Amino acid sequence: MEIISNPDAAGTTPLLGSDPAFLEALEHVSRLAQLDRPALVIGERGTGKELIAERLHYLSPRWDGPFAKVNCAALTETLLESELFGHEAGAFTGARQRRRGRFERADGGTLFLDEIATASPRLQEQILRVIEYGEFERVGGEQTLKVNVRVVGATNVDLPECVAAGKFRADLLDRLSFDVVTLPPLRARPADILELGEAFGIRMAKTLGHPLFPGFTASCRHALLDHAWPGNVRELRNVVERAVYRAGPSEQPIAEIQIDPFESPWRPGSAPQQRAPEIPVGDFTASVAAFERDLLRRALAGHDGSQTKAAQQLGLGYHQLRRLLKKYAL
Repeated sequence: MEIISNPDAAGTTPLLGSDPAFLEALEHVSRLAQLDRPALVIGERGTGKELIAERLHYLSPRWDGPFAKVNCAALTETLLESELFGHEAGAFTGARQRRRGRFERADGGTLFLDEIATASPRLQEQILRVIEYGEFERVGGEQTLKVNVRVVGATNVDLPECVAAGKFRADLLDRLSFDVVTLPPLRARPADILELGEAFGIRMAKTLGHPLFPGFTASCRHALLDHAWPGNVRELRNVVERAVYRAGPSEQPIAEIQIDPFESPWRPGSAPQQRAPEIPVGDFTASVAAFERDLLRRALAGHDGSQTKAAQQLGLGYHQLRRLLKKYAL
């Protein structure tokens, strides 16, 4: 089991897991951390890209320098430019005094640019200049400033595909991709699901002042293992913490979890129940098999063959669906 957290960031979720796919990614990060080069962290939402960027910083020779971070998707182009590069007094309405940007504040350390694919082409060009030459100007300023910053970018999209579509600069991608860490989704590291669930449950019980975390029943553990986890570790944490607070303090294992918090018979906009397909009356086993086979075909066809979406529609876990598809040779 591997745990690392940022000692200066209270509440930061530790990296935890022992699945081989996850440990291989951590080993990759540990080697890359020693090289003073830009890097990219790629992964689906909720896989822990920011925590990996922290690890790259705190295991690097820059560990005692600042670690700054910016979510590029959270700001407009104008605000992001000011946030990254700072501004001079009077640069725009409301700029009453000079403000240092994140590049300045990260001097000697690491700057993490989350959702970097959302930055505009103009800002991508400015970021490229800082990476290549260590130079930039504040918004509204004329003085060229020098900084020494390691840039770590992150995204959940295919950047080479974005370059091909003209949405991301090829030269910036070339500079950032000295090495690329691609994080495995939670469904690819099944050995970690229960381990993470236990850790989140213990932490939530402690937060709520419960005397202990009693664990989950076998049926709940199976439900956790069968879910496809499109939201990855973040989604798992929400599910476990929700179950712990709803169960209240108890010494009995938690017997109920709700993976989808929106699930309700009164959910607005819920689609009407589809009429069950007609099947010939006859042998009971054959009728049930025909019914299940028809449901599986309909679900797959309605989602262009996506097994994950089909499983969600049918209320099945991803692995449950795979077993049924194999059973009926679909």
